[in-house]
Amino acid sequence: METQQQTVWPAPAKLNLFLHVTGRRSDGYHELQTVFQFVDLQDQISIEVTDSGEIERPTGLEGVSAEDDLVVQAAKALQKQTDTSFGAIINVDKQIPAGGGLGGGSSDAATILVALNKLWSTGLSQAELSAIGLQLGADVPIFIYGKSAWAEGVGEELVTVEPPEYTYLLLDPGVSVSTADIFQAKELTRNTPKAKIAGFLRGSLANSGRNDCEPVVIARYPEIAEALKWLSQFGDARMTGTGGCLFVALSDHAEAERIRGQLPEKWSGFVVRGMNRSPLVTG
Repeated sequence: METQQQTVWPAPAKLNLFLHVTGRRSDGYHELQTVFQFVDLQDQISIEVTDSGEIERPTGLEGVSAEDDLVVQAAKALQKQTDTSFGAIINVDKQIPAGGGLGGGSSDAATILVALNKLWSTGLSQAELSAIGLQLGADVPIFIYGKSAWAEGVGEELVTVEPPEYTYLLLDPGVSVSTADIFQAKELTRNTPKAKIAGFLRGSLANSGRNDCEPVVIARYPEIAEALKWLSQFGDARMTGTGGCLFVALSDHAEAERIRGQLPEKWSGFVVRGMNRSPLVTG
């Protein structure tokens, strides 16, 4: 087996600046409105191309087998779509908390699709990669798109927007939340009136909607409810995605670090910067 030089690719986390559930489709998927923005917390993925046709993942998310890992599924999906004979050895250095609503698994999958499309010279367009990604998860296309976006549908209908690139304090209560469980919850509201992009862009983060999943999550996870209450003393704190990570926009890095220093020891915190361009497409 021959290998090529190892390359390292970024897989950034995302925030949902708001998340509205506007309906439910006949296939069970939900109609959403949200704004995605990237942050500079990211996984690092190293890739070695091989001529074996095998996809290997020696290191990745703890407790997840290689065959269940989205990075392996993404690589195999690209192989199937393009009929390439190449393989890859993939190592994932996880920094994004799992199950926190930050899109780490989806971002990793998107990075694999973008990177291997280039490294294998398979020549698929961004739209073609996004179509593969959507089969892996609703959030994968935004990471392939690589720009902050207003999203509708199940999250795949994207329009570029430029929200302020705030400094955020990101709080991880250490609770993994099942997205499927939250979207299947009977108490989840699914009738939020559709908003317009112009209204979001005219407003501040504080009045730009809410996260419809948040009431469901905090009712089921008291640790997240406690963390949200604590973070809310510093601003308009909210949950990203289906949780359980929380964030608040702050005036600058120094203020964010000062507040992070006050975090109870049972929680983890990250000071991150919003990014309207993903390093995957700008690097």
